Amino acid sequence: MKIELGHQQIEIHVEYGPRKKLSIHIHPSGLVTVKAPNYTSDDVVIHTVRQHENKILKQLQAIEAARTSPKVSEYEEEGKFLHLGQYCSLHELIETKGRTEEELQNDLKKFYFASCKKVVGERIKIYQKLLKVTPKSFIIEESRTKWGSCSSAKHLTFNYRLAMAPIEVIDYVVIHELCHLLHMNHDRSFWRLVGSVMKDYKEKEAFLARYGHAMTL
Repeated sequence: MKIELGHQQIEIHVEYGPRKKLSIHIHPSGLVTVKAPNYTSDDVVIHTVRQHENKILKQLQAIEAARTSPKVSEYEEEGKFLHLGQYCSLHELIETKGRTEEELQNDLKKFYFASCKKVVGERIKIYQKLLKVTPKSFIIEESRTKWGSCSSAKHLTFNYRLAMAPIEVIDYVVIHELCHLLHMNHDRSFWRLVGSVMKDYKEKEAFLARYGHAMTL
């Protein structure tokens, strides 16, 4: 859902579950998630978010400032890189000792390719059963313009940079491309199918539009 905070529309992802209390979480990537008990009304969610308006905006501003500031000495053991929506130190992702900066850059990209292939493969298995479709194959590639694509021959392609996104955003791209196996264009039937599996898919689209530029090397 979208909530106006500080004269701007903020995308809020709401997760319902068997919990007693409502809590607010902000990913280092900027995704705001509200975890709420089952059957919590939208009014309660909105009221709680607005109660924490200043804190949320302050954190989002800090994330945006960090994202737009010049990057220096990134390829160090403590350099921070996004992985599945969380910032991790470089040494948590790859081996850093005795490696040159060029080797670290190459190794990190290989890590993202491998991670993306593993996660996307796992998510495809989940959602192809729900949608009752089967892609012929999928590959991971580098792209500056597309997060995913589906060919008429039922081959799927995904951008390695998805490994930097929160898992629910990866899910959206996987669902989007699997739905193209049944609807090759973006007509109403296509979006109805996407929405039948992920009701808040528009929030994931908005996340990629707003933060996608930060998911890069």
